[in-house]
Amino acid sequence: MAAQPLFDVSTIDLTKVTVSPEVVGRVIPQSGPMRQLDHVIWLSEDSTSGLGVKEVRDDEFWVAGHIPGRPLMPGVLMIEATAQLSSILHKYAHSISDSEFLGFIRCENVVFRGQVVPGDTLYLLAKQIWFRRRKFVSAAQATVNGKLVFEATITGMTM
Repeated sequence: MAAQPLFDVSTIDLTKVTVSPEVVGRVIPQSGPMRQLDHVIWLSEDSTSGLGVKEVRDDEFWVAGHIPGRPLMPGVLMIEATAQLSSILHKYAHSISDSEFLGFIRCENVVFRGQVVPGDTLYLLAKQIWFRRRKFVSAAQATVNGKLVFEATITGMTM
């Protein structure tokens, strides 16, 4: 049975930028090739749900070596991308200082449902399902061309 999307993406203006790449860079510490979240398109009013974007480029560090001749985005990078979006949700929803580091501590219920290749736009969906000030759990999904390619439960913690 196919999984249901966390929220209806068709109601969201995909051209909008709610959290710019510059702000993403101030909120999460990952940079260079480890930044897997380009920007955030939409946040719910309470910032507990969000839609982010990762433009999968042909010059990504993994392209040459992750299946030469048929590059596939590694699943661990999809997990990282949704963990970065989940961290932004937690910081915005609960007024966590940008100087406080949020670490990714667990992923569960991971399912890869499709391939992601250079040239794809990876839409990242996250919805917070539980939180305390120091710990949070988010449901996460990713889509390409409207098709679900990944889902997981992401846990993070203030460190």
